[in-house]
Amino acid sequence: MATFFGEVVVAPSRAGVDDEEEGREETPEDWEIRRELEKKREIDILWTLKSGASAESSAEEPLVCSKFIVAIGRNAAAFVSSFILDSVCWEVVGVVKLWNEWCRTSSTTNVLPTDSFCLFYRLISDPTVLLCQCSCYVAEDQQFQWLEKVFGCMQKEGLQVTILSTCPVADYKTQESTLTLPSPFLKALKTKEFKEQVCCPLLEQPNIVRDLPAA
Repeated sequence: MATFFGEVVVAPSRAGVDDEEEGREETPEDWEIRRELEKKREIDILWTLKSGASAESSAEEPLVCSKFIVAIGRNAAAFVSSFILDSVCWEVVGVVKLWNEWCRTSSTTNVLPTDSFCLFYRLISDPTVLLCQCSCYVAEDQQFQWLEKVFGCMQKEGLQVTILSTCPVADYKTQESTLTLPSPFLKALKTKEFKEQVCCPLLEQPNIVRDLPAA
């Protein structure tokens, strides 16, 4: 149960787990299979910031970043493509490669739009402005790893993060009829550290944000 509005909570679930399976000891074969699956589900981030050569983010210095825009989901990614990336002002500088039940990214190390559904762009006129276009599914067990690796290679001081995501109008909780609501419409959540003026009304209780945007 959330203690304040905006807190991220994970509901416990016992779906698909019975007492016999829960009490069964893990065999070496089970352990090996689980280890291979965990290894396969690891997230890799490749950057091409120097001479066009790919490099693991862990081997690089923290990126100097003042603004980081993250578009999560197909609708948000399409919006960014149409209204922000539809120019020569941006260049691809990185890629996230991951594997799960709904996402199969290529094993190639080339950073091309056809190789991944999660790309990083840099504003050519201001290299401290980065944008991430993530239209692929990031599983619940991969979300913390995604955040840890993406933000682990960026400087934190003075960093402003903007998250764009969408949800169905049917999930929006309001006393008004959803039939009278304009579609689409924009709402916002912000942290207490954000001191600038918000460009749209704040999201009302008891609406919540889920999955990677919430994380």
